[in-house]
Amino acid sequence: MVEKVFWTTPYLTKLDTHIASVNGNDITVERTIFYAFSGGQESDTGLIGGYSVHQAKKDGHEIIYTVEEGHDLKVGDQVTMTIDWDRRYRLMRLHFAAEVVLELAYKHLKSIEKTGAHIAQDKARIDFVWHENISKSFSLIEKESREIIVANLDIISDFSDEGNGRRYWEVKGFSKVPCGGTHLKKTGEVGEIKLKRNNIGRGKERIEIYVSE
Repeated sequence: MVEKVFWTTPYLTKLDTHIASVNGNDITVERTIFYAFSGGQESDTGLIGGYSVHQAKKDGHEIIYTVEEGHDLKVGDQVTMTIDWDRRYRLMRLHFAAEVVLELAYKHLKSIEKTGAHIAQDKARIDFVWHENISKSFSLIEKESREIIVANLDIISDFSDEGNGRRYWEVKGFSKVPCGGTHLKKTGEVGEIKLKRNNIGRGKERIEIYVSE
């Protein structure tokens, strides 16, 4: 099983590791900083051994990386893994912005139901079952989100069950949430956020979340 260094050191952009298996263009490694799509957060982009990674997908506790055609990687090779830091950091910021918005939606909109989420490099979105125009709550959610961000609080991220790879994030006095994504150190890193409503069908509402450049 791969050691997921992106959990313990999410700001690391380069890592030396070894190839653990090769199956055509699909490989696994011993240690990784290269996050695979999970929980709505998109995969990192970057290189393994100088080869572009076309896809990173979870397979149980393992991560399978699909690299470009024509690679010469072999089991046991030591390789350097690098990720696109600008993309990773923006994903981390949007991820936590979405987490804050979701927790505040649960707080203020009783019985609201989340049905999906996606965190991309340009924006995050959360989909809900909700009976009215969700933008009516934006002024309150934005106000309380800004308060949490400006306070620049510590974001704790750790294992709740290390053997099964279960993790959480916590901001003291705000919330503690199960989550296996990559996390910022401080809430202030999120920056300014803006919300946009998107009606996606009868009884369904979407919040789109943007952060400053």
